[in-house]
Amino acid sequence: MAKIIPFKAVRPTRDKVSLIAARSYDSYTPEQRESRLRDNPFSFLHIVNPGYKYHKEISGEQRYSLVRNRYQEFKEDGVFMEDEKPSFYIYKIVNRDGLEFNGIVAAASTEDYKNNVIKKHEETLQYKEVVFKEYLKTVGFNAEAVLLTHPDNAELSAIVSNVMETRAEYEFTTTYRDTHYLWNVDDETTVSKIKEVFSEMESLYIADGHHRSASSFLLAEDLKEADDNHTGNEPYNYFMSYLIPESDLKIYEFNRLVKDLNGLSKEEFLIKLDALFRIENRGLEYYKPTQKQNFSMYLDGEFYSLYLRKNSYTINNALDALDAQILFTTILKPILGIEDLRNDQRIKYTDGKSDMAYVQTVIDTGEFTVGFGLLPVRVSEMKNIADEGLKMPPKTTFVLPKLRSGVTIYEF
Repeated sequence: MAKIIPFKAVRPTRDKVSLIAARSYDSYTPEQRESRLRDNPFSFLHIVNPGYKYHKEISGEQRYSLVRNRYQEFKEDGVFMEDEKPSFYIYKIVNRDGLEFNGIVAAASTEDYKNNVIKKHEETLQYKEVVFKEYLKTVGFNAEAVLLTHPDNAELSAIVSNVMETRAEYEFTTTYRDTHYLWNVDDETTVSKIKEVFSEMESLYIADGHHRSASSFLLAEDLKEADDNHTGNEPYNYFMSYLIPESDLKIYEFNRLVKDLNGLSKEEFLIKLDALFRIENRGLEYYKPTQKQNFSMYLDGEFYSLYLRKNSYTINNALDALDAQILFTTILKPILGIEDLRNDQRIKYTDGKSDMAYVQTVIDTGEFTVGFGLLPVRVSEMKNIADEGLKMPPKTTFVLPKLRSGVTIYEF
């Protein structure tokens, strides 16, 4: 059963939250980062990029220490405050496309992660886990919540709806045109009820944040070993999460772009595809897949539809049935020679928000030769793969919502 608890968030004062909240560092272009760092002294980017103060790029342990220093300076200056009582935080996001997400910011258990109550569907890189663990150990806080999803629950939805009828603690719109709302829930009756509802859930699923959760688990193991008085209730035994119902989760696909045909001519490539797929040339007609095991392809100025031949492919588990895995197993690896989806420089991924029109554009420029379009993964597919203990190929899902850093901060 899932253990989800409230915590005392460190968070911005109401008048400054819109100035502090920031997207993930890598989501900004260099020009955008420079603009925000130059013009906004309250941006959370100043904390995660402490070298800006010295006009210098800083990395490693030195950067971690400076991140901690900048964070402490923000607290000393009264930019951040800490809630007096452990709280749950109802967080609502309405994005620029009008999509609405409603969830709860809370602390999730590293023991649940270890015992597979919190289930994973994505491979992680060990070196990234260790690097981020050392970062967390030095800075002593986490400002980016792991996105967890749970089955829709009527009791939880009623609680969230009732809370949202009251005045929000925060309400602000960003220059990215997302509107954010946050409610602080600290009354004992509601807190107990939320904990109880989650405790009755058999499983939670990581939707986004596999490396962050893995690093938090490693940190807990390290600190537990070094703590002679360990009880299991210490803050390091938990990590900040944003829990949303499955129906609120929005999953986009990642389309694939490949630089060449692995030495094959266009005709040779199509003949090899024909053994596994029924191919229809759509010409200039913009084409997007209409069903699972169906792919769009753009090659040499034309769109194609590819329908998997049922007798040419065997499905033994949930992973085998995943479109991204089918594409890898039937085309990318055996025909185009791409064996390492994470590191091969011949392949690039573009999230489905850019769609096949973007794929067409970059191929027409000559930067890439062929592109493949997929349908988004269903939540049920993600869960089935996690339940079977399997892992999706890299860049299979692009998941919304994306939270802002600095709105709620978890200290340990």
